Amino acid sequence: MLEYNVAARRVDAHGALARTGEAEIVLDTGMAGRADAFNPAELLLASLAACMLKGTERVIPILGLDLRGIEVRLHGQRQDNPPKMVRIDYEIIVDTDESDQRIDLLHRNLQKYGTIYNTLNAATELAGRIRRK
Repeated sequence: MLEYNVAARRVDAHGALARTGEAEIVLDTGMAGRADAFNPAELLLASLAACMLKGTERVIPILGLDLRGIEVRLHGQRQDNPPKMVRIDYEIIVDTDESDQRIDLLHRNLQKYGTIYNTLNAATELAGRIRRK
C-alpha cells in the first residue's frame, strides 16, 4: 500500500504553503482570494488533472500510444449548504493520429486506474469525455 505525506502551514491571513519532499505549493487560504495561488477547490480539480496526466504517462508505453500532447480541462460546481463539490465535468484533449478506438481505450484506462478519479467518482458526480485536438 502506498502512503503520502503533505505538511501545510499558514503564512499569513492570505495564504499558506504546502510541502512534500522538495516541492512546495502556495495555497490561497484568504477570504479575499488571490490570483497567484490555487484555492482548495482548484487544488482538488488540479489533483484530478494531475491524476489523468500521470495515468496517461503510465499507459503510453503499455498501450504503445503515440501522443504529441494532451490537455485536461475541468469545471467544478460547488454548492453552499452543505459546502461540497456536487459535480465535476472534464474534457481530455489529445493531439494524436491514433484511432478513435485507441483514444477511447486511453479514456477507459484513466477512469479505471486513476486513484484520484476513483476517489472523486465515489464522492461526487464526475462526467467527462475525451476528444481529438
